Amino acid sequence: MKASPNPLTGELWDFETGQGKAGAFFDMDNTLLSASSGRLYLKWLRQTGQLPLRRWAYISGQVALYITGIVRFPAMMSRVMVYGAGADEAEAWRMSVDWFDNMLRYYIAEGGRKQIDWHKNQGHTVVIVSASTPYAVKPVADALGLEHAFLATELEVVDGRFTGRVVEPACYGDGKVARTIAYARAHGIDLGRSYFYSDSASDLPLLEAVGHPVAVNPNRKLASIAKSRNWPVMKFY
Repeated sequence: MKASPNPLTGELWDFETGQGKAGAFFDMDNTLLSASSGRLYLKWLRQTGQLPLRRWAYISGQVALYITGIVRFPAMMSRVMVYGAGADEAEAWRMSVDWFDNMLRYYIAEGGRKQIDWHKNQGHTVVIVSASTPYAVKPVADALGLEHAFLATELEVVDGRFTGRVVEPACYGDGKVARTIAYARAHGIDLGRSYFYSDSASDLPLLEAVGHPVAVNPNRKLASIAKSRNWPVMKFY
């Protein structure tokens, strides 16, 4: 049994040694970031004059349909990305770099950065698992020294252009769990020894799939679940 003090709580967190490696999986929106990357992206597009009112109205309508359950998350994500950045993937990457440099980097939670460093010091494999697209996740992963260690909702690209379809499974709900399990198997990670950090009860399936679930700045529902199950609750921001 090995123990090391957690940088944010001072508590000793134990983890057993075993054949598989321990992983530390982190949700991104409202966890490693102190806000939703999707909302920040739309805000940035409006502030920089890159999202005309007509497109803004369409995207707002798609988000509303998703909230009411009429449109599935993958379809909403694809439509928002195409209408926000256009059909060209290279342009989406260019915009993502500009967006990160001028806005998104300021929303990286210092507590999340410290927690990632702690896991790295324990020799754990650290991975971001986000429902957002790579155009939001990759710059954050780079800033946290994780490079390609992330899972995200991928959009189908043919000849450098978005088709409007999502590569299944999307990194959301059951798809998020399936992709994490596949990643763990491919990299020799034992989920029973691993951690997952999230703010939302929508991530309950993945929180239940790891040995060490952690609620971070949790919404009301997740806070209640964490309390009833005696899960650690942390604040990253």
